Amino acid sequence: MYRKNALAAGVAAALALGSVTMVATQSTAVPQSTAAASTSAAQPGAGFRAMTADTRSEAIRTAGRNAAATARALALGPEERLVAKDVLIDADGARHVRYDRTYRGLAVIGGDLVVHLAKNGRITGSDLAHQGAIRVAGTTPKLSAADASARAVKHAKHVKKAKAGSKDSTLAVYAAGKIPVLAYRSTVTGAGETGPASREAVIVDADSGALLDQYELHQSVTGTGNGVTVGQVSIETTQTGSGYTLTDAAHGGTIVYDSYNSPQSNPRQNARAFSKTSNSWGNGTASSRESAAVDASYGLAKTWDYYKDSFNRSGIRNDGRGAPAYVHVDNSLVNAFYDDNCFCMYFGDGSSQNSNTPVTAVDVAGHEMSHGVTAATANLTYSGESGGLNEATSDIFGTMVEFYANNTADPGDYYIGEKLNMSSGYLRRMDTPSADGNSLSCWNSGAGSVDVHYSSGIANHFFYLASEGTGAKTIGGRSHNGTTCNNDTFAGIGKDKAAAVWYRALSAYMTSSTNYAGARTATLQAAADLYGTNSQERYLVSKAWAAVSVGTALPDPGTGTPTPEPTDPPSGNALTNGSFEQGASGWTQSDNIITNSALQPARDGSWYAWMMGYGADAVESVSQSNIAVPATGAPKLTFWLKVSTQESGYAAYDTLKVKINGTTLATYSNANASSGYVQKTVDLSAYKGQSVKLEFAGTEDTYLPTIFLLDQIAIG
Repeated sequence: MYRKNALAAGVAAALALGSVTMVATQSTAVPQSTAAASTSAAQPGAGFRAMTADTRSEAIRTAGRNAAATARALALGPEERLVAKDVLIDADGARHVRYDRTYRGLAVIGGDLVVHLAKNGRITGSDLAHQGAIRVAGTTPKLSAADASARAVKHAKHVKKAKAGSKDSTLAVYAAGKIPVLAYRSTVTGAGETGPASREAVIVDADSGALLDQYELHQSVTGTGNGVTVGQVSIETTQTGSGYTLTDAAHGGTIVYDSYNSPQSNPRQNARAFSKTSNSWGNGTASSRESAAVDASYGLAKTWDYYKDSFNRSGIRNDGRGAPAYVHVDNSLVNAFYDDNCFCMYFGDGSSQNSNTPVTAVDVAGHEMSHGVTAATANLTYSGESGGLNEATSDIFGTMVEFYANNTADPGDYYIGEKLNMSSGYLRRMDTPSADGNSLSCWNSGAGSVDVHYSSGIANHFFYLASEGTGAKTIGGRSHNGTTCNNDTFAGIGKDKAAAVWYRALSAYMTSSTNYAGARTATLQAAADLYGTNSQERYLVSKAWAAVSVGTALPDPGTGTPTPEPTDPPSGNALTNGSFEQGASGWTQSDNIITNSALQPARDGSWYAWMMGYGADAVESVSQSNIAVPATGAPKLTFWLKVSTQESGYAAYDTLKVKINGTTLATYSNANASSGYVQKTVDLSAYKGQSVKLEFAGTEDTYLPTIFLLDQIAIG
């Protein structure tokens, strides 16, 4: 797995998966690839709070309630209305609300805007696609809808006119130009660039029929896929008339093509899009060409979502554009690779060497897409030590995507390619890289002359130790052992923190020529940015580098050891600190929610969780992961809840949702106000024997406050 460019396109694949093509005796070097153009990248996370689908919906509802007042504040016209579309919330509570406009009930094309608000709801700024109020001479068109459809067919350029038809011609206001005009928006369908039922939006002047704008349309729908390595999953597809294609409009228009075994030197030579009349894909075996495509589509979507949710990055180049992917490349190819020149990814079918398993596992998809992220940020040269860092970056984020996907058929671990049926059981492993007989676990002065797939072991080993620390443990059902090169022992900071450090170092500090010493400097600076110069996290990052023979550890700042993220759940009821009497130990909180403040009562003891109560737009959460739900009996969640509010009536303006693995199982609101604590019970029978994440997610709107108090939480 590697990033390549045109100079290396035909010859650089032999060792792309490290120990694949010659598992025991591989020694040929991979040709160097020249540097590709880099683009700027957003800072990691951009300071936004993570929001679940439910909290996002609540935030949008609140924005809708404020729409009229916002329109007045922006001096929009009396015929205009705002429709809330999306909300982003900063870590400090500030909000960025995206609205669409309407004019006399008509959609305004190019009328979108973003309003920026402080935590207290005060507008601090705005960005409008069309400046000022919308005004048109009238809303009665000279052309009929049928006339507009006929004009649209003539104007269409992405759909073949001989077979084109038009439907859904609707009036709108076109405000993408300098002066808003009344227009028709039509959908033209027919054979075209995206298949036999291509769709194109054509916008014409409602009076003259003149062309105003046109663009291709992709209708995203959810299909069912049966992959070789991911099992049965939902995938995003596109409906084109009576059929479907593997085009993922929800993730930048990512398209998965069948290469039809085109040679690796020209992997798009015979390529064609996957299309069919039903929206069910593959049968889970390699004999179905669709099954590998399901793996790729699912893995690339999960990679996109991981970068978006973790770092607010929208696709490889942070521009919202998806890269095409090609499966079934060449014959008996145990390889996958990313090419920055064509902005695309390729996946082979495997060979007898790995039981003919397509090279499309989740961590492989994450690995390849991450090569593109590296090209768009640090653009690490693919040779020497920087090449090892490049390859390790893809292993690191491919691994994080596997954890993020949380796919039961492929649970998260620190093995690379463990689902590819290699004779060794994996391509590489991050806890002990040298276990494959070739990779480096420790830096030495000759690391720069070692194949990049083997020198990457140094950074992989660092990342594992920074995440998990030393010692033996089982993760994702596989044995891991965090040994060091200096016989040191220490705790990790958790994989999410370690990944945040690596991403910030990659996007903010590393350059094309960064070597291992430079990577240490970059990650220490990143850790200081994220957690503080004297933080335990920065200290442990330095310990992890020293443990792979890169530099020495910093002095211990003496701030205590961070609680490492849990891996596999312990036996029995694994909920930790359910009464909060150990403070925040075991819990992840979005703010200082867990408290012993005397301003509110605890149900028992002195500590409890105090959520909401701002009387302003806000979201909060407190959660705990990897909780073992009992495998027998009728397991349930119990907790004590007190609700105090200044709201009145039975409308649920402020809510507290109880979630398991992101699914809402119970909702409480201001309508559940009580004079004291009331015990609540939630059935967990559907999660018997599973390791789950428990989350309490609160949302409060702009107006009156509601306080939710939690105490004595238990699962049993």
